[in-house]
Amino acid sequence: MNNKRILIAFDSSDASFNAVDYAGQMLSTIPSIMVTLLFVERLPDEDFYNTKDEWCSECAERIKSYKKSLTKARQHLEQQGLKPESIEEKYITSCKSPFEEATICSTGESIVGDILRIQHEGTYGTVIVGKRGVSKKEAFLFGSVSNRLIQETTGCTVWVVG
Repeated sequence: MNNKRILIAFDSSDASFNAVDYAGQMLSTIPSIMVTLLFVERLPDEDFYNTKDEWCSECAERIKSYKKSLTKARQHLEQQGLKPESIEEKYITSCKSPFEEATICSTGESIVGDILRIQHEGTYGTVIVGKRGVSKKEAFLFGSVSNRLIQETTGCTVWVVG
């Protein structure tokens, strides 16, 4: 693993923006640092919509919003002092996307699995994630990305920013 390669799992929530800001503050003075903002696309299930057109319209709006948030996160890192050339954006398209067929896509089965796959493939030495503050009951019922990352990550550091 490369300790100068940092992966920030970003989902456009307030918690993930907090993680981006904290990472920017901590990393801005480290020379030769490379930061990747990772967004794993999650689209709504088509079954919840009356027509395919309604679903496609909702998907298009979400994708537009997700990409706008990713650009905003990049700007946050630059405002914290990271050089633009040291920041990469990685947007993983959903395999269910009605708009594009990606050679690498998220199946929607496990966001943690997607994050860890990218971490391993990119030899990132650190993964940073925001803590959303779910209750213990919610974490038990629905899972917690930060808890699962801590439990399942091997060979790299995990920062959980609350």
